[in-house]
Amino acid sequence: MFTGLVEEVGSLRRADRRGEAMVLTLGAKKVLENVAIGDSISVNGVCLTVTSYERDSFTVDVMPQTYRSSNLSTLGSGSPVNLERALAANGRFGGHIVQGHVDGTAQIVSIERDQNAVLFTFKADDPHMMRYVIGKGSIAIDGISLTVTHAENGHFGVSIIPHTLGETALAQKKAGSSVNVECDILGKYVEHLLGFGKADHAQAKTFSAIDESFLSRHGFA
Repeated sequence: MFTGLVEEVGSLRRADRRGEAMVLTLGAKKVLENVAIGDSISVNGVCLTVTSYERDSFTVDVMPQTYRSSNLSTLGSGSPVNLERALAANGRFGGHIVQGHVDGTAQIVSIERDQNAVLFTFKADDPHMMRYVIGKGSIAIDGISLTVTHAENGHFGVSIIPHTLGETALAQKKAGSSVNVECDILGKYVEHLLGFGKADHAQAKTFSAIDESFLSRHGFA
């Protein structure tokens, strides 16, 4: 689990591609402190597992499912990436619950200055994702914990302070750039549980109707 507080901006050094599978080599410093093989590191919001490392770099495998649902396949040599280590049990929870399981991608529609902030507006590549994007709710953009300012008609926005922008790879994005999006997990759990409630209710009604029919046919109703 992550918090969406980016620890450093690393860079892609190499991408070995085999179809929709990749092995990425990423340059980094801070996230390599006390690193071990098998550790989880968020790369642009995608939870990946360290398979090897050196003094200033580490490698990760990207499976086809991740390739298809994220923007990692669009990265080129030297591309900046947001990096965050998994949250330690005794760590401070400064952002929101971020799993590193990207829901999809979005395109930057516009970037506008608003006094001391910068407003980013995005268009979701999959309109279905918008059901989980709520005004004033939490969202992770390329692994950055942010607050949604508005959400309507397939578009949503966030407002970013200069410090956050300067400390993340988002500062180098432009209109038309792709970003990874992870919606708030709480909304997805609520929808899933409510769906089960409806299914259970419908099933109970079906069984009740069957019981009544059985009793009627045998003269008990």
